[in-house]
Amino acid sequence: MKALASRWVTGALLCAALFVAACAQTGQPEAPSRADLSLEVLRPKKDARPVAEPGKCWQSDVTPLVIETVSEQVMVQQERLGADGSLLQPAAFRTETHQRIVQEREEVWFRSPCPEDMTVEFIATVQRALKARGFYLLPLTGVLDAPTREAIHRFQTERGLDSPTLSLAAARELGIVATDLDQL
Repeated sequence: MKALASRWVTGALLCAALFVAACAQTGQPEAPSRADLSLEVLRPKKDARPVAEPGKCWQSDVTPLVIETVSEQVMVQQERLGADGSLLQPAAFRTETHQRIVQEREEVWFRSPCPEDMTVEFIATVQRALKARGFYLLPLTGVLDAPTREAIHRFQTERGLDSPTLSLAAARELGIVATDLDQL
C-alpha cells in the first residue's frame, strides 16, 4: 500500500511539473519589423522615368533638401595666469556657425495604387488602417484630403519615404492591397 501511495505521489508531482512547464512562457513572439519603403524608391538620372506597364502605376515626388547647421565655440585668446597660478584673464571664445548639405533635393519615383483604384471605399480603408495605427485621428470620410495626406506622410516617413502620396509598399504594409505572396 505504501509503494502504491509513493507511486501516486510521484506521478502527481510529475504531472504537476509537466503542467507548470507547459504553462511557462517560452518567449514572446517578436512584432513584425517595419518595412523600409526607401528600398522600393527609384532615383533615376535627370528626365528619366520608369517604364509604365499595364496595371502598374508610378508616382514621383521631390525629397526635401536637408541642411545641418553647426555652431561651435572657437578660442580666440588663451587664459593668462599669474606667476602664483592665479587667473589674470580668462580665455576668450567666439561662436562660429556653418552649414552643410546633408541630403540634396532629388526627384524620386515609387510604385503607387493606380488612380482608378483610389475610390471612396479605398481611401476610407486607408484612413481606417492609419487610424488603427494612431496616424489618422479624424472621422472616416473616404476623401484624400490634407489630414489624410498628412497621416500618410507621417506613416511613410517613419519607414523611409518622405512623401504624402501613398506608395504601393505602404499600402501593402497597411494590409490594404495584395502582396506578391497573396497573388500566388
